[in-house]
Amino acid sequence: MRQEVTNKDVARGTEPRKRRVPVRSLGWAQAYAPSTPIDVTVCIVNWNCRDLLRDCLSSLLEQPQDVGLEVIVVDNASTDGAAEMVADEFPEVILIRNPDNRGFSAANNQAAQRSQGRYLFFLNNDTVVPPKALARLVDFADAHPDVGMVGPRLRDPSGHLQISYRQSPSVWALLHRTQLFRWTGLLRRAYRQYRRQSFDPATQRNVAVLMGAAVMLRRSVFFECGRWDERYTFGGEDIDLSHRVNRTRPVVYMPGVEIVHHGRVSSRLNVAYSEPNVTIGYATFLRSIGTKPSHLFFYKLIVTCDTPLHLMVKSVQLTWRRLSGQHRKAEKTALALRGLWSFLRSGLRRFWKA
Repeated sequence: MRQEVTNKDVARGTEPRKRRVPVRSLGWAQAYAPSTPIDVTVCIVNWNCRDLLRDCLSSLLEQPQDVGLEVIVVDNASTDGAAEMVADEFPEVILIRNPDNRGFSAANNQAAQRSQGRYLFFLNNDTVVPPKALARLVDFADAHPDVGMVGPRLRDPSGHLQISYRQSPSVWALLHRTQLFRWTGLLRRAYRQYRRQSFDPATQRNVAVLMGAAVMLRRSVFFECGRWDERYTFGGEDIDLSHRVNRTRPVVYMPGVEIVHHGRVSSRLNVAYSEPNVTIGYATFLRSIGTKPSHLFFYKLIVTCDTPLHLMVKSVQLTWRRLSGQHRKAEKTALALRGLWSFLRSGLRRFWKA
């Protein structure tokens, strides 16, 4: 199917809003100064997050980043007017409109293929980038040409630190996510070690996996490593990319640069899509790293058997929370139920094929 790619997907008979354009920020200005070098191409995949995307783009384009900057937004057939907002309010942004939802990996690859920057900065649409953050990342990468990928520290809008890197998951760590193993406490140590016990927010270090909300790597390194693996639709792709980069070059966590990340906004808004694909993504990664077939079969069997049990537990929890007036918690439980049901209904076959 045909996609539209424009530098100014903006010709709608409306004037672009007035804005302050940083001196070295390109994008729209690039049309008038094509010889200016581009240091960073920011690649943003969007699906139905118009208002958060607006904040993200404003943080990149309305305050100094002190780099030659190109921003590409790939919209996966949003229905909330996000693509129209980008076209009308940010004419300097390169907008790629997909006719359907092609997933996170495929859309990021589209942006990377279109890019011209020395570095690619893959950024979630629910982030806010402080002034000059990109310049600090580029300065670090230029000073350490051996580094394969670098990622900043993440905080939520309330100021709480988020896990910015993790270890690679194992079958045993992931099994603790199931009700069967969580109740017994088995494998709790493996899961905690995977999730957070090794996380030191203040120390720069080489890591196994950077969270995919914000990662930067040289364009040449990205293509040498094989781009984003499009077997991953939504979930697991950042683990896979970190793993492949780590084979030949260090992956570095850099706490000296900090980015605000709302976290899981898109996945919660679209839980029927995200939940099955996250579970499938884990299985895909386990197979890709050569997990023993017997271990992978055991993992899939436990997850399959656990899902109806998990549905039953969440159904009881939802009833109790509604009866006791815990409306906010009840909404979260209802979302979890929707995701579990979607996995059983439409994701189980793909999970076993992964």
